[in-house]
Amino acid sequence: MTGESIDDVRAERDRLACALADRSAQLEAIAKEFEQFSHTLSHDLRAPLRALEGFAQILAEDYGAKFDADGKRCIDNLASCAHKASGLIEDLHGFSCLCRKPFHPVVVDLQQVAERKAGELKTEGTAAKIHIDTLPEAWGDADLLDAIVEELLRNAVKFTRRQAQPSIEIRGRSENGRTVYSVRDNGMGFNPNYASRLFGVFQRLHDEKDIEGRGIGLATVQRLVHRHGGTVWAEGKVNAGAVFFFSLPVRPL
Repeated sequence: MTGESIDDVRAERDRLACALADRSAQLEAIAKEFEQFSHTLSHDLRAPLRALEGFAQILAEDYGAKFDADGKRCIDNLASCAHKASGLIEDLHGFSCLCRKPFHPVVVDLQQVAERKAGELKTEGTAAKIHIDTLPEAWGDADLLDAIVEELLRNAVKFTRRQAQPSIEIRGRSENGRTVYSVRDNGMGFNPNYASRLFGVFQRLHDEKDIEGRGIGLATVQRLVHRHGGTVWAEGKVNAGAVFFFSLPVRPL
């Protein structure tokens, strides 16, 4: 290799190192801005929303007799909207905290995690029949994987609640250097044309009157899977159930 080519290689190496450092600094700045934004939401906005709920309650209890039906409905809507906004803030704050949690990868017995979570749901009274296949071990943060499994199971329970015989299946397999897990249900399903919206923060494909929730669970799943270097996707049809997949890299040698 000539002296000139060595200098060129070194120059390119230095250029890439500078670009990487700049990119890292940008990501760190974005993370700090998001943390500040989350702090503002979870602290500065909670107080006025609690005040709105409190004033609405005072109006209803102390002056309710002076309002007609429309006035009472307005008071109820005011309290309901303030309560909903508070819940959204709580969810976003929890999403931020979970996504910023330190990452400590270990070997995780996902079979045990799934069985424990299924047992908790049974204790809570779910009628769904939950079948857990033999699951391969996972490589990742134990707390974050715990959260992923819980969110996907609770999502499946929620969307099978109206079925006469609700059923959920959890499966896993290893392929091409990755481990793929799936949670399948026979619930309401979704329009596959809008599958990309499922994992967005506060994105909903079903009316709140039909399905409770605020649209943060699947966004949490996606963010936590991405922290593991994995991917997440879903398949489904309206009134024909759905299956949610997530893949994780295998344990490095």
